[in-house]
This record gives sequence, C-alpha cells and structure tokens, in this order.
Amino acid sequence: MFGISEIAIILIVVIVIFGAKKLPELARSLGKSARILKSEAKAMKSDQTPPTAADASSPEAAAPRIIQAAPGDVTSPRPTAQPGNDTPRP
Repeated sequence: MFGISEIAIILIVVIVIFGAKKLPELARSLGKSARILKSEAKAMKSDQTPPTAADASSPEAAAPRIIQAAPGDVTSPRPTAQPGNDTPRP
C-alpha cells in the first residue's frame, strides 16, 4: 500500500504544516477523543441489552447520562448568561 518513503514524506509534510510544538497537543486531543469514543461505544452496547424488572424500577435507570471530563482535562466551562444581560435590545 504505502512504502517507507511515502510515509516519511507524509510525516515531514505534517510536521511542516502543524509545527513540532503543536504535534503533542494534537496527539493528546486525538487520544482523548479516542477514549471518549471507546467509552461511548461501550455504553451504547450496554444500553442495548434489555432491562430486567429490577433495573426498570431503579431511579437511576431514568436519569440522563452525564459525560464527565477525564482527570487532568483543563477545558474551561461554558459561558453562562450574566444577570442584567437578559433584556432584549431594540
């Protein structure tokens, strides 16, 4: 499919385009995305199993699922509406 020379050329182009400083950050975010995708696929697979009578009566079964950030994730929270800014402008 690809030879070593083609892979080397592709890697050199990627390093030139993104720069050496951005590559660890891109790899880290790719790893986080893969981890989230894997956990969501596993959760969807477990959600497809038919619930038993004991599972249907528990209050946790009706609660929505919440995706939590991984330890060390430093994302900023979403901006919220500030008081006093909710009046429409003409």
